[in-house]
Amino acid sequence: MDWGTELWDQYDILDKHTQSGLDLVEKYVKFVKERTEIEQNYAKQLRNLTKKYSPKRGSKEEQECRFSNHQAFLDVLNEMNDYAGQRELIAENMMINICIELTKYLQDLKQERKMHLSDAKKAQQSLEGTYKQLDNSKKRFEREWREAEKATHNAEKTDQDLNATKADVEKAKQQAHMRTHIAEECKNDYAAQLQKYNKEQNQFYFTDMPLIFNNLQDMDERRIKKMAQGYIQFSDTERQVMPIIAKCLEGITRAGTNVNERNDSVVLIEQHKSGFERPGDLEFEDYSQGINRASSDSSLGTPKGPLELLGKNKNKTFRLFNKKSKLPSSSLSPFSTPPTPSPANGPPSPKFGRDPLSYCLKEINKTVKPRISSFRTLKRTFAPEKLKMPVDTEGFTHLPPEQRRKRLQQKIDDISKELQKEMDQTEALGKMKDVYEKNPQMGDPASLAPQITQTAQNMERLRGDLNKYESWLAEAGGRGDSIRYSTHSLNNNGAHNPSSPGALSDDTDPSHAIYTEFDDDFEEEELAAPIGQCTALYNFPGSSDGTISMQEGEVLSVVEEDKGDGWTRVRRNNGDEGYIPTSYATITLNK
Repeated sequence: MDWGTELWDQYDILDKHTQSGLDLVEKYVKFVKERTEIEQNYAKQLRNLTKKYSPKRGSKEEQECRFSNHQAFLDVLNEMNDYAGQRELIAENMMINICIELTKYLQDLKQERKMHLSDAKKAQQSLEGTYKQLDNSKKRFEREWREAEKATHNAEKTDQDLNATKADVEKAKQQAHMRTHIAEECKNDYAAQLQKYNKEQNQFYFTDMPLIFNNLQDMDERRIKKMAQGYIQFSDTERQVMPIIAKCLEGITRAGTNVNERNDSVVLIEQHKSGFERPGDLEFEDYSQGINRASSDSSLGTPKGPLELLGKNKNKTFRLFNKKSKLPSSSLSPFSTPPTPSPANGPPSPKFGRDPLSYCLKEINKTVKPRISSFRTLKRTFAPEKLKMPVDTEGFTHLPPEQRRKRLQQKIDDISKELQKEMDQTEALGKMKDVYEKNPQMGDPASLAPQITQTAQNMERLRGDLNKYESWLAEAGGRGDSIRYSTHSLNNNGAHNPSSPGALSDDTDPSHAIYTEFDDDFEEEELAAPIGQCTALYNFPGSSDGTISMQEGEVLSVVEEDKGDGWTRVRRNNGDEGYIPTSYATITLNK
């Protein structure tokens, strides 16, 4: 069944139907556009949300990412950022594959429909023109035939009139004959016009209009098929990114499963462990015996432990999580120094500022009363800003021993990295100078002299700093019986491993071990050390400059993590390096 046969007389209906189909296409395009706007706004809000809760560089929150629960939250933010990128991809694909494609197709349909309707109107006008000619010839034939009959009747009447002359009768007969001849010509013309009209009418209703209607039907069916493809594309566009979205959700789940509460506790211990020994028991001082003044002064000057921290507030109840407590200046002499730990008897206490024996007996009476005072000795050092003493922040002497060793080791690692960069730059400048000397047209070798000099000065300065911090680390590591701190002396559980390369025994020269470790670092390859591994989730062609191709399931080394732009720098075993999309791989960074 086709429109040309079944709907040959429904021109107006077909005109309205085809127009409504074009309106539907336009309406669907607007619908998809609004959907893309919603997706773009959703993605924008997600990105703003992740940016809002992402830690700033160098902030306290970034430093806390060493804890698994903080790192898991950061992973959740990264996955949500990738999820937002997939929503943007949905909007982009819908705009390109549906909106732009259907808009262009709609313009073609409008032009085609306009052409078909124009052909139909021309055929209609041609048939109407032929019908007017037929009607005119018919009316002329009718008029001339009446005139011929009237002339014939007049000739017969004249012939029967006895008073009419022969000339009048002959004239009347000629007039009747002429009118009859004209009527015959009009009759023949009318017959010809009728035949022409019937032929054109048959052509119009059986050939021209059915062909036009069938063309409109074909156009409408192609429009409907294109709309069906648009509906399917609407679903497929989102279905195509579903695997990556599922990976993002799996990444969020994996971030939750990677949280290790026990490891977080160990990290906190390693971060804030002071290395001090617990305080020893206080000795009982019997003032009831006959003690001379000298011995009283001597006993009063003996370390008292917790009294050092209490000062005038020693009668108040002690709280472990109290607010910032200020140490009264009256309890210390102006030249007193922070106490050093004593494994046997605890830290020494400052002398009393009062001499009366009654006051001393009263104080002793208070100290023997049961109280919760064992935690008061946790504050082992005085705040330098309260004592108005200079702070050696460069050598980290104001920190507890364990923390000082860690900070010194961290500083040594940072200086070593900077020194390596300067060495790489020196080598690069040397190569560039050789190229300029061999090819003067590429540049002047003398122009590199300031940079080479500056780099050499920087290297000399960094080596001096490195020696200084290594000597401090050796000094800090020699105190107490603890193993000297090194970046390689911790096993996976955060505990010291004496057999590791970075651990030092008691009979090992600290400076020799440190310099040996330093030399080993610089004997490594010039390539940056990998900071993790990644497994490709999808194939990536790597056709753009700076990128690298990868196959699904391929394992690569991570050289530089994502800086927020969605790209991660990786390296193959053969040394090839390049960038890959972060969302195309599962990345595991070294702890």
